[in-house]
Amino acid sequence: MKQHFLLLIVLLLASCRSSDSTEKTAVRPTTSSSITETAPDGAAPPPGYEGQTWADIVAEANGQTVNFYMWGGSDLINTWVTGYVATAVRDQYNITLNMVPISDATEYINKVLGEKEAGQDSGGAVDLVWVNGENFRTMRQGDLLYGRWSQFLPSSTYVNWNDPSVANDFGYPVEGYEAPYGKAQFVMIYDSARVPEPPRTIPALVEWIKANPGQFTYPAPPDFTGSAFVRHICYHAAGSYDALLGEFDQAVFNEKSAACWQLLNEIEPFLWREGQTYPESHTRQQDLFANSEVSFDMAYNPAEASSLVENGRYPTTTRTFVFDSGTIANTHYVAIPYNSDHKAAAMVVANFLLSPEAQLSKAQPENWGDLPVLDPALLPAEMQAQFAAIPRGEATLSTEELAAHRLPELQAAWLTAFEQGWETAVLQR
Repeated sequence: MKQHFLLLIVLLLASCRSSDSTEKTAVRPTTSSSITETAPDGAAPPPGYEGQTWADIVAEANGQTVNFYMWGGSDLINTWVTGYVATAVRDQYNITLNMVPISDATEYINKVLGEKEAGQDSGGAVDLVWVNGENFRTMRQGDLLYGRWSQFLPSSTYVNWNDPSVANDFGYPVEGYEAPYGKAQFVMIYDSARVPEPPRTIPALVEWIKANPGQFTYPAPPDFTGSAFVRHICYHAAGSYDALLGEFDQAVFNEKSAACWQLLNEIEPFLWREGQTYPESHTRQQDLFANSEVSFDMAYNPAEASSLVENGRYPTTTRTFVFDSGTIANTHYVAIPYNSDHKAAAMVVANFLLSPEAQLSKAQPENWGDLPVLDPALLPAEMQAQFAAIPRGEATLSTEELAAHRLPELQAAWLTAFEQGWETAVLQR
């Protein structure tokens, strides 16, 4: 039995960042005078706010504090939230935004679940969470979320709810229980000075790994980036992802996953440290690439590499690519726990995060580089022009290339099965 040597260095950079980091100024876009601040026509007010307007919710939010639990592994993202977002909601709405960095969503799920089991149905410690996928499904099925509320946000006017990748979170209906925050698509990251011609298919990547021992690895699932990489291998090994769409089927999983485990075990001896250990997080994978210990990184954010080049962490020769067969894309969201006493302020923060102003700022490579979740066609003309002018670093692929290579995400039960299967059939083999 192989020992599980996963490194136990979880870097919650936000908690140890120097005090001046929150004072960095993010790029502030020009705000359009035609941006709406009223709920969409016909939208039903959230539970507890029947008969009220958006202005009533904003008034209640005045003076409240929002404890925002979110993954804290990116100093770039942390700075944008604690700097740009926190300053904006304080100045515009008199809301105090307290970012609580976590390493895994199970931390806030267990906290809210523990409160529910203890009968604490008010005064919860968590007011807003960054969430998607199986974690959203778990909280919905456990009655841990407040809803429906996101349909009442003024900024939701600019969301195309007819887009299945937005209306469904990893195949699970959103139904007003979370608000879109951004879009994501998996990309491979490489240093073109070390790898002039990267392998653009899974078979070619396998051959490259074997020909370059120690120069490749991936984060250990359930890290979300490592889990996504494993699913790409499994999509290929299964011959097609079509059989994996829809509700989870154990018999189909057993049949299709066997070839995936075989391929991952085949490349394992050629990985960094001979596959005896895996990076325990995406942050650790970034460290390995930045230190030139491996030749590839990977990310769910197509602009992440350009942002890291912009901030001096990655070499200027860093580039990205997607597999010829495509890469997995999805949407990420924010949600409100059922027992938060600050639901009004949480909704106002969520509305700001979804606003054209914040989405435009978030998309700037030096701020975060996250893909906007708004539909440009629904925006005023002057805002459309600003979104079209978002700069792209040399390491960021075009919107057209990304869109032409989008693969569907699986429902949450499949993700859990693949993560648990990897641990049993690969890590512990």
